[in-house]
Amino acid sequence: MHDSARIGSDSLASPRVKVRRRSERGVYDFDTIASILDATFLCHVGFVGEGQPYVIPTSFGRQDRRLYIHGSAASRMLRHLGETPPVCITVTLLDGLVLARSAFHHSLNYRSVVILGRARPVDGGEKLRALEVISDHIIPGRWADVRKPSEAEMRATAVLAVEIEEASAKIRSGPPLDDAEDIERTCWAGVVPFATTAQTPIPDGILPASIEMPSYLSELGAPRRTVRSGERNRS
Repeated sequence: MHDSARIGSDSLASPRVKVRRRSERGVYDFDTIASILDATFLCHVGFVGEGQPYVIPTSFGRQDRRLYIHGSAASRMLRHLGETPPVCITVTLLDGLVLARSAFHHSLNYRSVVILGRARPVDGGEKLRALEVISDHIIPGRWADVRKPSEAEMRATAVLAVEIEEASAKIRSGPPLDDAEDIERTCWAGVVPFATTAQTPIPDGILPASIEMPSYLSELGAPRRTVRSGERNRS
């Protein structure tokens, strides 16, 4: 599919996030990018501090066109980003190993997002709401069950917001793309599907037997999202 067919009126494209390698895999509409973000809760935050690049994994939550990340107020990353330097947030979902008939054409099926922007610190009512967003992005329904943060815990926690204004997705799906002369080779070729799934919850050893597992935990056993059949990309 040509680039122009994947850049609509709701595009988050910019020269900085434009996919150049395998550009036909680039997608820039907000709905596609949001669907990838909603399929996971783990991102990697890239920034430069005192001339040194860092990439830190952390959890996040999405509310509309905004991402929230949080951590200890003493965290070097959060203290540095609170000064609003440029930040790059990435998300990658592995959907499968693509096994070709040649070593060169082995690949991965994946969905990924790159977001560029600046993080701003949040406080007050937005800070508490952001923590709820992060909690329910990871386990929908959990926030309603647990004790809310105390004033001391709120002071010990930093929350940053990044607006989703400049972003791109890159998606690869489908079978291997072998050279014609390799098609008749007698080795196995195809796709090994991958999915991140929650396992059976293990109760705390001191949890009273009368407390049943909430339904929102039993619903975590399936992958959060799957690749739609229409997303096959043989490029």
